[in-house]
Amino acid sequence: MTDAAVVRRVLEGDIEAFAILVDRYYDRYARYAMHMVGNREDAEEALQDAFLRAYRSLARYEERERFAAWLFRILMNQCRTVAARTRRRETRTPEWVAEATEEHPAERRALREELEHALAQLRPEQREAVLLKYTEDFSYEEMAMITGTGVSALKMRVKRACDRLRELLMEVHCV
Repeated sequence: MTDAAVVRRVLEGDIEAFAILVDRYYDRYARYAMHMVGNREDAEEALQDAFLRAYRSLARYEERERFAAWLFRILMNQCRTVAARTRRRETRTPEWVAEATEEHPAERRALREELEHALAQLRPEQREAVLLKYTEDFSYEEMAMITGTGVSALKMRVKRACDRLRELLMEVHCV
């Protein structure tokens, strides 16, 4: 069943059908939220708030727009809100290190920790752009639709983010 068909069912009174959309997008968007806010608790808060806001705003969703992109924009805004609130409370180190699965788990884990630390040091708009491009695998056109930012600006953000990540990771290995 397409997203648009599920939305129609919800709008026609089958509120249980919204669970189909939650199931469809939860894992992928939870991963993005985790990368953006840096810890599981805040990521879960942003994700739940995004789904709640989407449900409440479903009547304003227009079928000509991809539901996934529409929901993603809501999630991005929630992540920004949660991240700003967290920064005001305290500075945290991200907790999204995945379990190592290759031959040298300790080295892989150390590399992931270095990368997450470097990502956390990027400006939020750069971190957002690089995660959309390389973690979520969106095209620049999709990123532009989601963020409301022009393609050329997004390309520059990704380039600058990659340059900065390279600098930060070189500092770690050259010290």
